Amino acid sequence: MIMKNNIRVERAIKNITQADLAEAVGVSRQTINTIESNKYVPSTVLALKISRVFGKPLEEVFMLEEGD
Repeated sequence: MIMKNNIRVERAIKNITQADLAEAVGVSRQTINTIESNKYVPSTVLALKISRVFGKPLEEVFMLEEGD
């Protein structure tokens, strides 16, 4: 399984930067960058915090995809 996300799209909708999101959830901008580029899977708590910032259910921000 591969975890994908819509963080970049959701940030554009809310017009916030990676730094803004990072500050809102208490992590570094680099952490947001690695999550956004699917290089890092966030903890459950962090995923929930990110979803809350966007006012969206977790499943609308993070998706599981079948891998090869």
